[in-house]
Amino acid sequence: MQIGPYNISNRLVLAPMAGVTDRPFRQLCKNLGAGMAVSEMASSNSLLWGSEKTQRRINHDGETDPRAIQIAGADPKMMAEAARYNSDKGAQIIDINMGCPAKKICNVMAGSALLQDERLVSQILESVVNAVDIPVTLKIRTGWDTAHRNGPRIAKIAEQSGIQAIAVHGRTRACAYKGNAEYDTIATIKQSVTIPVIANGDITTVKKAKYVLEYTGADAIMIGRAAQGRPWIFREIDHYLKTGTELPEPSLVEVRDILLGHLTNLYSFYGEYTGLRMARKHISWYSKCQPHGAAFRNVINKVASAEQQFKMTDSFFNQLITTLSTTHFSTTHFSTTNKEMAA
Repeated sequence: MQIGPYNISNRLVLAPMAGVTDRPFRQLCKNLGAGMAVSEMASSNSLLWGSEKTQRRINHDGETDPRAIQIAGADPKMMAEAARYNSDKGAQIIDINMGCPAKKICNVMAGSALLQDERLVSQILESVVNAVDIPVTLKIRTGWDTAHRNGPRIAKIAEQSGIQAIAVHGRTRACAYKGNAEYDTIATIKQSVTIPVIANGDITTVKKAKYVLEYTGADAIMIGRAAQGRPWIFREIDHYLKTGTELPEPSLVEVRDILLGHLTNLYSFYGEYTGLRMARKHISWYSKCQPHGAAFRNVINKVASAEQQFKMTDSFFNQLITTLSTTHFSTTHFSTTNKEMAA
């Protein structure tokens, strides 16, 4: 897939997710097979650009190309200014958010709320495209609600405005994340434009990835929630698409090493106080399907230092690795041992 001058290495894109797709997670997913990763959305409000949160969101230091930053807002002029600002800060692709269903975003007529106003959509897209000399992409939903699936019209507006690729989540704004994603609208969008189309929504397995690509005719797929705690899903899908065979699940040793490396990068990126708190959600996702993960999370979420958090995570997985290969896993031993560490 080609976006402007950038040849994306495969058909797999990490979806932008607020509070998740920070630089450490983007780079991890790229290392594990994602061809492209889009940042969590940054506000177009210039009053927020100096905040620590915004500065972290637009930080691409050391990140593998292409560096894609998503911006959100409802004012064409402010969106253009935000695009220029991020381009100057090193973004190589600007992505426009018209897909977020969150109430706090839609209440200010940003995100997927914009799909109700096709004229404003056109103004925003043209304003941003004309503001920068780097590729601009767009993320949308299939429409505002099931009675107004205007995604195909939005896609045509996007193409006419100079947008170079469009990602489509297979739900409307009103659907939020309920029910099942539908792919008929994405297929219609693919048939109606010549720019690359990226299919998104409920792609959780290698076989589902292949199905969605074939059913919609999309150029690529975008993975969001399925990568939480399983960033290796990208290499699994990439391998399956290329060979038709499934990779074995990663060993517990590899899962441990991936997670510990992720924690180290989070502490370095955020500092101990915020890094420890950001790490909790990731530890929860990685441990979700592990034996006695709930007991582990109940203990580790109470620790107050990054060193304790790291050691307890290492201990949990080491105990899993040892005991699952020899005898039964002892929750009593784990709880006692790690409560002492947390004390």
